[in-house]
Amino acid sequence: MKIHVVNHYQDMSVKAAELVAEQVKDKNDSVLGLATGSTPEGMYSRLVKMHQEEDLDFSAIRTFNLDEYLGLGPDHPQSYHFYMHQHLFHHINILQKNINIPDGKAIDAETACRDYEESIVNEGGIDFQVLGIGGNGHIGFNEPDTSLSAVTHVVELTEKTVKDNSRFFDSEEEVPRKALTMGMGPILKAKKILLLASGEGKSEAIRATVSGKITTQVPATFLQLHPKVILILDKEAAKLI
Repeated sequence: MKIHVVNHYQDMSVKAAELVAEQVKDKNDSVLGLATGSTPEGMYSRLVKMHQEEDLDFSAIRTFNLDEYLGLGPDHPQSYHFYMHQHLFHHINILQKNINIPDGKAIDAETACRDYEESIVNEGGIDFQVLGIGGNGHIGFNEPDTSLSAVTHVVELTEKTVKDNSRFFDSEEEVPRKALTMGMGPILKAKKILLLASGEGKSEAIRATVSGKITTQVPATFLQLHPKVILILDKEAAKLI
């Protein structure tokens, strides 16, 4: 596990974008695993700029997003479909057929999860996985629990996650209580993993993540088992390590 501590959020975003761009240039048909939330927004903005100004080419890139709220369709402004198109996909030359995001409006969510998992396998797995981290140590929507699912699945969100994500909604009551998420299996099978964290609110989770102790109560601790993980942290997120 390599840890880079930078001064500010913007520095984190630039460094993260450089690593993603390096992956895209080295393997132009890479399978990228992508995350949402406020943390990677700066990285996506930088990647858009690199595409527009430096001709960074996404035409053969394939993507799989970590998760989606159950019950939200692609046009809902808080869906992760909407987020990804707003922050990245509408601004680069990726092909629509190469974009994969869990179907939050699936009639049969369990079948949709199995199909999503199969699609990842059929693409040969993920080459480069981008992760954020929740204040409780969740990655994707793999929440702290007595056990963790290895496969893509439907998850009940913890009250802390609901509260943390309520800032994106008009009220906490509007936040969906369930989501579809990649399990720990496809995440840990990724060839490379990049985890981003910014702000003091992530510092406890980061301390636990790098502590040397692995526990299902902090899902991010399982990243210690992976041979190629890079953490990019701003000073506030890294203050306890």
